[in-house]
Amino acid sequence: MKKFNRRDFISSGATLVAAASVFPFYSFSGEKTNDYGVKKRVAIVGTGSRGARTWGIPVVKEFSNYVEFVGLCDINRKRIEVAKKMMGIEVKSYVSKDFEIMIEETKPDLVIVTTTDSFHEKYIVLALELGCDVISEKPIATEAGQCQRIVDAETRTGKKVYVGFNVRYTNSSIEMKKILMSGELGKIISIDYQENLNTSHGADYFRRWHGKTKYSGSLLVHKASHQFDLINWLIDAEPVDVQAIGKVAFYGSNNDYRARNCRNCPFTKKCKFYWDINTSEFDVNMYANCEDADGYYRDGCVWDNEIDTYDTSAVHVNFNNGTQMSYSINAFLPFEGQFVCFSGEYGRLEVRLNDQQSWEVPGQAEFRLSKDMKTSRYWTIEASSGEHGGADERIRERMFLPETADPLGQTAGSRAGVLSSLIGIAARKSIETGQKVKIADLINFPSEWNG
Repeated sequence: MKKFNRRDFISSGATLVAAASVFPFYSFSGEKTNDYGVKKRVAIVGTGSRGARTWGIPVVKEFSNYVEFVGLCDINRKRIEVAKKMMGIEVKSYVSKDFEIMIEETKPDLVIVTTTDSFHEKYIVLALELGCDVISEKPIATEAGQCQRIVDAETRTGKKVYVGFNVRYTNSSIEMKKILMSGELGKIISIDYQENLNTSHGADYFRRWHGKTKYSGSLLVHKASHQFDLINWLIDAEPVDVQAIGKVAFYGSNNDYRARNCRNCPFTKKCKFYWDINTSEFDVNMYANCEDADGYYRDGCVWDNEIDTYDTSAVHVNFNNGTQMSYSINAFLPFEGQFVCFSGEYGRLEVRLNDQQSWEVPGQAEFRLSKDMKTSRYWTIEASSGEHGGADERIRERMFLPETADPLGQTAGSRAGVLSSLIGIAARKSIETGQKVKIADLINFPSEWNG
């Protein structure tokens, strides 16, 4: 595993910025035509919410000078047609078993993978082997073996994988990165990270396939991979070992009544988690009207006995630069937000990210930087407009606009994707075994990662 010299990294910051502005991490530009460049041919596999609404509709609207969609693929043919209509495009559609046929017939340069998490690896590897670059939604994989096959395929084919870690692009994340890069806190000794999900957002994971570990890898992989990647990126370090505890303490079997899904439930008047899918036109069109094709119910019961995704967990991570992190996630709270603290040799940075709460807050993100017993600075910043605080717009610009500079190194490749997934995979393994898990024991890393 690569070791980082933090002081060298900070001192070379100006050089890194200058270099990044000249040599962007990734560019879709080609031979010039009509002042724009050759359009990249793009296919999507997984045409649900993230595929259609994040990587579909806005890309058609904002980047049609650079991108041309040539194919859509999904396990549910009805859902593909809904996505095509929403995106306003006429392209060939393929069911999942015909993914390779889609690549052969439409010849995309890039495949965007937005399927159920447990199938990301399958389509990433196939796309690489068929000569395509890949953008994958997080997590890149849900099992260690999947991570191994992805890095092996990328090494073997020479094609590239990029991961949609949009959290790197929020205003608060950029603010944290700049503070830590400045060296004002010195060496970061420890990190405390609290992830608080409420009974709206948190519960919604358990209505969907995310509540089953076989599909999502658990929230420690699906949800926490965002936070694990954020920390890896912020402190410019990589995980060494992981120890964790967790359980299904609130949802799943922790109730004395349940049904298949909300629409056919006899307990709607007494269940505070009843959700009427008919209030969402998007969910009716994308899921309810398509469920007869694949049997997936978007309004599943949060009390399903098969739910095995931990709704409460605590994770300890040691990093290769000596930093340690304590991370916790609870998915059943009366408010939502995050509290992140960096304790360094010269002081402490505390960041409170406000999302949904019953009290007034001064800003979306509150920052406090304390240097000694007498000195402390406090300020707030707001999120940008748009999905996920403007992060979705920014990551699309980074991926699709030619010659886009990347001074903070926000573009995430397979290495970032694999390491963030492996923290969650290791945490899950630690919960199951009660043992500390070493990251290096999970897969064989490519030789170039050891440089």
